[in-house]
Amino acid sequence: MIKPAIIVVLALGLSGCFLTKVVTVPMRVGGAIVSVVPVVGNTADAVIDTAADVIDVVPL
Repeated sequence: MIKPAIIVVLALGLSGCFLTKVVTVPMRVGGAIVSVVPVVGNTADAVIDTAADVIDVVPL
């Protein structure tokens, strides 16, 4: 009975960090792919990376 309670408490404690990573990792990968595009790629990557940084800071 104690093991499920421990798992629930750990899941609640880690949920915010995990949820933001689920959102930001695909954004960062997409930004890395877009950065290959000539002229605007690096600018788009910087904007996407900044947005991902802001999402990482959101307290969930």
